[in-house]
Amino acid sequence: MADMQLFRQYNELADFLIERSSKEDVAETARLLALNLAHYKSKFGELPLDDTLAMLEIDRPNEDQLKMLISGMENLVGVLGMVHGGGLDEDEDVLH
Repeated sequence: MADMQLFRQYNELADFLIERSSKEDVAETARLLALNLAHYKSKFGELPLDDTLAMLEIDRPNEDQLKMLISGMENLVGVLGMVHGGGLDEDEDVLH
């Protein structure tokens, strides 16, 4: 079962990384994620962007939507971390 708390933790970590990233790091992250999306589209076809954007406004996502939200945040955090340098300072408590 997907966990809303896990989504919130990834979201918090993404915010943390974005705040500490340069504009260039965020731009590089966007480029890499855009390439991933283009690769997916070339293999599987167009994604329904309207449905995806609408999901961001849902207060209580269903299980499948929550899994997708978590997966998306995992992707964002992973790419941001890779672009930003991969490491956090040892003394920084990111996820409370």
